[in-house]
Amino acid sequence: MTAPIERFDQLDLQAPILAALAEIGYETPSPIQAACIPHLLAGHDILGEAQTGTGKTAAFALPALDRVDISKRNPQVLVLAPTRELAIQVAEAFQRYASKMPGFHVLPIYGGQSMVVQLRQLQRGAHVIVGTPGRVMDHIERKSLNLDNLSTLVLDEADEMLRMGFIDDVEWILQHLPAERQTALFSATMPDAIRRVAHRYLRDPKEVKIKAATATVSTIHQRFLQIAGPHKLDALTRILEVEDDFDAAIVFVRTKTATVELAEKLEARGYAAACLNGDMTQQLRERVIEQLKNKTLDIVVATDVAARGIDVPRVSHVINYDIPYDTEAYVHRIGRTGRAGRAGNAILFVAPRETHLLRQIERATRQPIELLKLPSREAVADKRVAAFRQQVAEVLEAEDLGFFLDVIAGMEAQHDAEIHEIAAALAFLAQKDRPLQMPETGRPDIAQLASGKPEARPPREAREPRENRGEILERRRDYAEGRLARYRIDVGREHMASPKDIVGAIANEAGIESRFIGQINLFENYSTVELPADLPNEIIQILRRARVRQQALNLRLASPEEAARERGRPGPGGRGAPPKKPFRKEGGFDRPGGDFKPRKPRV
Repeated sequence: MTAPIERFDQLDLQAPILAALAEIGYETPSPIQAACIPHLLAGHDILGEAQTGTGKTAAFALPALDRVDISKRNPQVLVLAPTRELAIQVAEAFQRYASKMPGFHVLPIYGGQSMVVQLRQLQRGAHVIVGTPGRVMDHIERKSLNLDNLSTLVLDEADEMLRMGFIDDVEWILQHLPAERQTALFSATMPDAIRRVAHRYLRDPKEVKIKAATATVSTIHQRFLQIAGPHKLDALTRILEVEDDFDAAIVFVRTKTATVELAEKLEARGYAAACLNGDMTQQLRERVIEQLKNKTLDIVVATDVAARGIDVPRVSHVINYDIPYDTEAYVHRIGRTGRAGRAGNAILFVAPRETHLLRQIERATRQPIELLKLPSREAVADKRVAAFRQQVAEVLEAEDLGFFLDVIAGMEAQHDAEIHEIAAALAFLAQKDRPLQMPETGRPDIAQLASGKPEARPPREAREPRENRGEILERRRDYAEGRLARYRIDVGREHMASPKDIVGAIANEAGIESRFIGQINLFENYSTVELPADLPNEIIQILRRARVRQQALNLRLASPEEAARERGRPGPGGRGAPPKKPFRKEGGFDRPGGDFKPRKPRV
C-alpha cells in the first residue's frame, strides 16, 4: 500500500518548482494533486473528475512544468480552457509556479485580444500556451501556432466546454496535434460525450475521481431568500447594508442586459458597482476585475460565462440575484467565494414559482440551504445608527476639533440653542443623502413579504379553471413538440457574426435550450433563425434587446418575402435568392450544409 503524500517535497518535482511552492506558501497537496501528480510525472494520461476549487490547476501545471525544457522556445504544453478568464487564471498560475525557472514563458491566447499582439508574442516563443478553443483553432489554421514539439495537452473543465458548444472545436484541435503526447482531461462531471472523447484520444488513462463530502465548499455559508421579482433590488441593498462581514460581492444575473441595468441601479443607490458580460471588450473586463481586486469596486454584476475563472480573495459574498436553471452553474457561481479555505457567503434569491429549482440545488449539493430572514426597516435603521455612532466616536478619538468647538460655541450663543439641539441639526445634515431612518412607504415591509412562507393557495378543486387554460396547454405542447417558426434578426455576415454567436446569445439571454433552436441562415446584413412558434412576449422582448457582436438582434417574425428567399423562390415582393450555404447545428458546432439536427437534451 502506497504511503499517503502529505508534503510537496515528497513528490519528485524539480527543486525550482518546490522552491516556488514554498515561497507561495503551499505545504500539503490537495487530494487531486496527491492523486494526479505522480501519475503525470510517470508519463500516464489522466482522466480526472473533481469539482471546481479543488486545486486542479496545480495538479496538471506542476508536472507539466517539470517536463518543460527551458532551452527550447517552442510550445511544449497546451492547455485548453472554456473561457478567457479561466485561461488568464491558469496562465497566471503557471507563471507563479515557474517563478524560480529563469527564462520560462507562458502565453494566454483568447478571443477579444488583438490578433496582431498574439502573433508577435507567438513569434517570440513560449513554453506553455493556455487558450480558448476558438482562438487556438485560428492560430493552428494560420500556422502561427506550431505544436509539432507538443509533449503535454490539458483539457480543463471539459464539461463546461461541452456545455458551451466547444466540444467539436476541441476534437478538431486534438486531430491536429502530435499523436505522441501526454493528455490530461479534467472535468467536474463526466457526461457520456466527455467519456467518448477521453476513450478516443487518451491512451490507457489513469482515472482519478475526487468525491467531496458535498458538492459545494463547506466554508461557504449558503442561504436563500424567497422574494418576488419587483422587490429584489430593495432586498439586495438591504442585505448589503446589514451583512457584518461584507467586503465585496459578485451578483449573478441571467442576461447581459440585466448586468448593465442592475449595476446602474446599484450605482444610483451609492454603491461602487460595475457590470461584467460577454459584450464588453477584454480590456474592459480585465479592468473591472482589477478594480475589484484593488478595492475601487465593491460589487460586480455578472453573467455565468463572464465570471468564470474570477479568483479575487476579497469576494466575501456571491448573490444569485437570478436563480440558475442548472445546478452545476450554481456550484460554479458560489465557488467564486470561500476559495482555498476562506470563509464565504452565498445568498440565493428564489421567486415563489422557483422553489422547485431550490429543491433541485439542495439535492444536487446534498446540503440544505438555510432560510435568510430579511431584516426589517427598524433593523436596518439600527444598523445605520450604529455605524453613524461609530464614525462619530472615531472622529472624537482621532481628530483635533478645537476650531469646530469654537464654531459650535458661536452658534450656541447666536441662536440661544442647546448644544444637543445643534448636534441633532448637524446629524440631520450629515445623514441627509443617506437617511438613518428608512422612509415609510405605506406598503408592507418587504421583510414581511420575504418570509419564506409561500402564500396559501385554495385547494385545486376550489379554484376556478382559467378561461384560456386550453390555449396555455396547447402553447406548452407546441413548445415541447418543437413546432418552429422562422424569425429575423438584424445581425449578419457584415457584423462578423457566426451561428455559434447567435445560438449563444439566444440560449444565454432567453434561457432557450439549444434543442429548441433550429436552422440558422446568415445573410449579408441580417439572419434568420428557427425558434418555437409561440414564444412568450417577454422572451421576444429580451431577444429584441440582446446583442451579438455589439449589434441588437431586434428579433421579429420573418416576412413572407424573407421566408420565400429561404426556400430559394421569388416572394411576393420580388426575387429571392437562397443563402450561399445553410448551416447545420450539430453537437454545438456549426458546419456548412444539411438540415438542423437537434442536440440530445442533457441529463
